[in-house]
Formats: sequence, C-alpha cells, structure tokens
Amino acid sequence: MTDRSGVTVIGLGPMGRALAGAFVRAGLRTTVWNRTPGRDGELVELGAVRAGTPEEAAAVSGLTVVCVVDQEAADSVLRREAVTGALKGRTVVNLSASTPAKSRAAAAWASGHGVRYLDGAIMTPIGTIGTPDAVFLHSGPKDLYQEHLPVLEALGGAHTHLGEDPGRAAAYEIALLDVFWTAMAGYAHALAVARAEGITARELAPFATGIGAILPPIFEELAAGVDGGDYSGESNPITSAASSMAHIIETSEGHGIEAGVMRAAEGLARRVIGTGHGADGFIRVTDLLRRPGGRAEAAVR
Repeated sequence: MTDRSGVTVIGLGPMGRALAGAFVRAGLRTTVWNRTPGRDGELVELGAVRAGTPEEAAAVSGLTVVCVVDQEAADSVLRREAVTGALKGRTVVNLSASTPAKSRAAAAWASGHGVRYLDGAIMTPIGTIGTPDAVFLHSGPKDLYQEHLPVLEALGGAHTHLGEDPGRAAAYEIALLDVFWTAMAGYAHALAVARAEGITARELAPFATGIGAILPPIFEELAAGVDGGDYSGESNPITSAASSMAHIIETSEGHGIEAGVMRAAEGLARRVIGTGHGADGFIRVTDLLRRPGGRAEAAVR
C-alpha cells in the first residue's frame, strides 16, 4: 500500500528519532527504517510503522526524509537499485550533513533517476525538534518545497527556502557550523587557560556568556561592512587585535598549553597588516582568505 500523505524517515540516530517522533505526534502515518535494528522500539510504540527494508520504507510514502550521518551514508542507501526504483516519482528531503558540492551531485543523480529531491539542514539541537525553536533550511525546487511544507512543518520551528540551487542549504550550514565550531574551540581553549590561572570553568562561564552576548550586533555590523567593501577598524584596528592575540599566545604557551588556533588567527592578522591594512578591522581577513585564485568569487557567480 502507498500512502502519499504519509512520510518515511530513513535513519534513526538521535536526530532521526526526534524527526520521526515529531511526525508521529503530529498524526502523520510515519514509516521508519534504520540500518542498525533496534532503534525504532519507542517510535513503534508511539504509532510508527517499522519497515523491513529501505525499499519497503521508500515505497510506502510519497515523502521520504533522510537523516543519516553524512551524504556518503545517504548515498549508500538511496543509490541501491531497489531503493532508487521505489523512490521514482516520489520526493526525498535529505537532512543529512553534506557539502554544497555533494548536495548538488546528489540532486543531479536524483534528477537523472526520476527522484524529486530537496536538500536541507537542521540548524538547532535535537531538543528543539517539534518545538517553535527548531530551525530548518531548505534548497531545491521551490514548488517541491511548497508542496511538502505542510508535512515538514510538523517538525516545528522555522522553515526557510534559500533558493533553487540544491547546494545552498549545505552552504549555509557549512558557514554557520564554521562559526559554531570555531567558537567552541575558542571556549575550550579559554577554559584551559583559565584553569591554568586558577579560575574554574564555572567562575569564567558568566563572563564568557557576556562575551557571547556582544557578538550578534557585531556580526550584523561587520556583515554590512563586508558586503559593502568597508573593513573599517576605527574602533578596533587589526594592529590592536594582533597585540591582544599575542598576549593570549604568550600566556597559553607559558602554561604549556598549545595555542595553534590562536597562532593561526594572529598569523592572518599579521598578513593583513603586512599588506598595508593595519588601520582596518580584523574582518579584513575575510578579503585575505578570498583571494587565492579567485575561487570564492567564481563560486558566487
């Protein structure tokens, strides 16, 4: 039997289980499959239907949501001959982690096999799924997105269509995770330095939160400047930034704490200064990073 109003979820890791649970709780007929058996027990108790094979799962619903560890894992399931055949004429929304290039390749493969394809990214933690705090990004054919949005909205939160380019959601995800993991690396390093100076992580945390709170308006201001070609460092020139980075490196290495990430950041700042832009702000590094071979400009075009 085929239920075009139902939904299939392939991949039942923590995030996949959260997605399937949200669909079930929204009253949608939800079919689930996972490569490793035994992860669907609670979902089945809630009302989900267990499929024995991925092709069986794909054949049951008009919409299949894939949430596995990465694009390679998604391909290993979707490109099985039986699964591909079952998906012909149906829609796949792939919420697995990917890169822009791999997402575009997956969309091209799907188009060549009669599979309707949307790429997507989940930009919030598992606990937000099914709540107003969830954030989903989508890219691919807009009419396909609009067709399936009523079902996808069962996942809660905000859904944003970023454009027809199937790699655009992954591009946003990569850029945003760059911010997140760079910040996490900085926080881990800061805690190590603080502990070496006799400051506990709990003592530092409230002040670290304060640093985090000043970043959003800075991000907005710098974004406007970068888009307009304005790298002004009137309030905080990159020469000052490089000096403070040097202090962090000196203190860290004085305690035997590896400071490679900060050394890399200081190196970028020193290169900017060396090109005669010492009066600009640190964000001038953006221009420095974009230069080699003009690859960034070509990608935008």
